[in-house]
Amino acid sequence: QVQLVESGGGLVQAGGSLRLSCAASGRTFSSYTMGWFRQAPGKEREFVAVISWSGGRTYYADSVKGRFTISRDNAKNTVYLQMNSLKPEDTAVYYCAADNTVQVLINPNEYDYWGQGTQVTVSS
Repeated sequence: QVQLVESGGGLVQAGGSLRLSCAASGRTFSSYTMGWFRQAPGKEREFVAVISWSGGRTYYADSVKGRFTISRDNAKNTVYLQMNSLKPEDTAVYYCAADNTVQVLINPNEYDYWGQGTQVTVSS
C-alpha cells in the first residue's frame, strides 16, 4: 500500500515557476513508477510526466516538454515536478500517481495509487 500527498501548488503569473512535490509512504517507493497527471475543469485527466523507479527514464507530454522536469529522490520517498514558463492553459489540479511496475506508464487507468491533488492556477 502506498499513500501519496502532493504539495506546492498555488497561484502564479504566466511565465512563472512552481515546484510540486509528492511525498509517498511505504518502504517500497523506490520500486514504483511515478507519474504526474492534471485535470482542468470540464476536461478529462491527462498525462503530464512519468519517471521510472530508478529515475533513469522519463517521458513528457508534448504540451509540457521543455518546460517541466520530473525527478525523484528515493531516499526521501518524494517525486517532484518542476514547472517553468507556466501558461494559463497549465491551470489544473495536479495529481501524482504510483504503480509497482518497471514500465513507464502514461495511461492513468494503469496506476493503482493516487494523491488527493494540488491546485495550480496560472494567471495571464
